[in-house]
Amino acid sequence: MSTRYCCPKCKTNRSRFNVVEQVPHAVRLDPQTGETIERFEASENPGPFHTQYNGPERRIQCAACGLIENETMFIKFGEQA
Repeated sequence: MSTRYCCPKCKTNRSRFNVVEQVPHAVRLDPQTGETIERFEASENPGPFHTQYNGPERRIQCAACGLIENETMFIKFGEQA
């Protein structure tokens, strides 16, 4: 993580950010109560009707204005200046 960031919203913050690591957990919930019935490990196959998470591993939050976006958005704005 040695890239420069710049917030695309406030455009002034270049130093204060929160890195949000996303760790997905595949679960099956009870439709009436919302309780977890089954939790699948990363190596397990949750079945044919459960799509695997394919989103970003991390997101960045600007600690000045609170904007949360993909890391690439902050990197692109950091490269422009």
